[in-house]
Amino acid sequence: MGFEQEAVDELWRHAWCHRSDMQRELTRGGQGEAFAIRQLAHRGTMTPSQLAVAINATSGRVSTLLSSMEKKGLITREVDPDDRRVVRVNLTDAGRERGRRDMQEARDAVCWIFSQMGERRTREFVELTREFVTYMSICRPGKPRPTPDEVRKAFEAAKNEE
Repeated sequence: MGFEQEAVDELWRHAWCHRSDMQRELTRGGQGEAFAIRQLAHRGTMTPSQLAVAINATSGRVSTLLSSMEKKGLITREVDPDDRRVVRVNLTDAGRERGRRDMQEARDAVCWIFSQMGERRTREFVELTREFVTYMSICRPGKPRPTPDEVRKAFEAAKNEE
């Protein structure tokens, strides 16, 4: 087994199989309130079906989720005046505040981790993560591996986004 296979096994084992409480908390709402709030904060008004696609959930799950969020005062649902068959979902001020607070708590936790790692190792980690994500953005399971030209273009595009 080459270093690549060993690295994949270790990554799986440490990053995905032994997830920390923080990782579980950050991803707990993959189809829950926190994720819906992030989507609405990022994209603005959405229909329930758009939200279902964004969070990879069924329409029934989204309906239940939106009812709960509405009761808590996190969202409003309004009928589109131009097409009464369409419902528009919006965050309330309380929903935006909840999203802001959740994001700040996550940022504070990651900042603490970085303070423990130190500046040099944190900068190395961020640079390696940037590189890893760039490769992931162009490499698809079951598809041919990117050509050197595709890799170069992906890194140029990533550099231009900085």
